[in-house]
Amino acid sequence: MKYGFIGIGTLAEAIIDGLIGTKLSVDSVIVSPRNAQVSARLAARHGVVTIASHNQAVVDNSDMVFIAVRPQVVESVLTSLKFPKGQHVVSLVAATSTQKLRSWVGSDTILTQAIPLPFVSARQGVTAVHPPTPEVCTVFAALGSCAPIETEEELEVAGVASALMGPFFGMLEQLSEWLELKGMEPVVAHSYLAHMYTNLAGVAARSPQSAFSDLRREYSTDGGINELFFDTFQRLGGGSALIGACLLYTSPSPRDQRGS
Repeated sequence: MKYGFIGIGTLAEAIIDGLIGTKLSVDSVIVSPRNAQVSARLAARHGVVTIASHNQAVVDNSDMVFIAVRPQVVESVLTSLKFPKGQHVVSLVAATSTQKLRSWVGSDTILTQAIPLPFVSARQGVTAVHPPTPEVCTVFAALGSCAPIETEEELEVAGVASALMGPFFGMLEQLSEWLELKGMEPVVAHSYLAHMYTNLAGVAARSPQSAFSDLRREYSTDGGINELFFDTFQRLGGGSALIGACLLYTSPSPRDQRGS
């Protein structure tokens, strides 16, 4: 396979780094000239990476093209290009509908949307893919795992759920500050929280048949601090704030009328 990337930033770099370390056949990776610094770094790091003189050259020399530009410029970028019939076009662009993307890349291409996370560089990412095109799922499965998404609505909410990386690290930031305020050394607080939450995520990953509510109860002693902490979190509006933020960035749905 010949892979192409239009838009070279942190995410594209993570995919390329992960992709070249897999067992997939990677004949070549051609990248757009922007961002020049990242493109040059990738070309220096991987022998199969070459830098195209312009975006159309990326399209012309690729079997599968990844679009990783900002939503604000995606229309102008895609409408300036001509995609051949049957080419795989994988959009990584947020907040852009399938209908708009299809109108820009043409009806003869095989269009897929995906939401990869930076962990793909270490081949530990889970990537939502819509529709679950076999060829694209094979790529992201090699980069960790592929989450097949059947509808555009599901893809939208998956994108919002993946946007909780900032709040997650923000919570750890606040907890770390509190531990330090209570006298714990910063390096100890960081290590303690990082390892604890890594292990908790591991429990969930190893228990795919267990509901999160069941895991919460299993890891909370009746009347203990874990149970009381969660009850207090809910009573003070933590759960409502979380769902409220999710609803703010998704299209309205009748099911959103349920209580949180």
